Amino acid sequence: MSLRFTYSCFAPLYDTLVERATRSLRQDSLAHLPASPGRVLLAGLGTGLDAPWLPPQHEYVGLDLTRAMLQKALPRLAAHRFTPLQGDVHALPFADTSFDHAVLHLILAVVPRPEACLQETARVLKPGGRLLILDKFLRPGQKAPLRRLLTPVSGRLATRLDVVFEEVLARTPGLEVEEDQPALAGGWFRRIRLRKSDQLR
Repeated sequence: MSLRFTYSCFAPLYDTLVERATRSLRQDSLAHLPASPGRVLLAGLGTGLDAPWLPPQHEYVGLDLTRAMLQKALPRLAAHRFTPLQGDVHALPFADTSFDHAVLHLILAVVPRPEACLQETARVLKPGGRLLILDKFLRPGQKAPLRRLLTPVSGRLATRLDVVFEEVLARTPGLEVEEDQPALAGGWFRRIRLRKSDQLR
């Protein structure tokens, strides 16, 4: 079963299951988008649950793997300068340094290859750009045997439970951690802000 098929089926239920639990986390994360206008990538847009807290001054490009999710997102982003695009976060269809900032909310622990997702996002981000992350991660050395045991099944159905953020970050040079805060479920969910080094072009 592919993620495209799963999330196409999941789209009608996604808001009911996810919106209330992540509402304040999304708001806190998106408050860190800079005030100066820019071009912002929403990678793994989903049904557009970030929309109420997206600052109006930016131009947004929202990418998702499934058409069903994008169709749910369109009405929510109607008031914004917004371009929807169906695509794969493992291979972003954009030139290097195309975006001032990027948002990865609940996507790194969903995709089969989180390292590729982060590397691609860093590639299209301009030097000095911010990357906002919200997701569930294990800590380095955390055993979590049940989560690891369930991942082969949960990863096919909806999300991985075994992603260690520090391991993913280590494979993407040039990203600096500005903030890393526990956000939900005893710190399993984390709100992370990264900055792309000015030296990388």
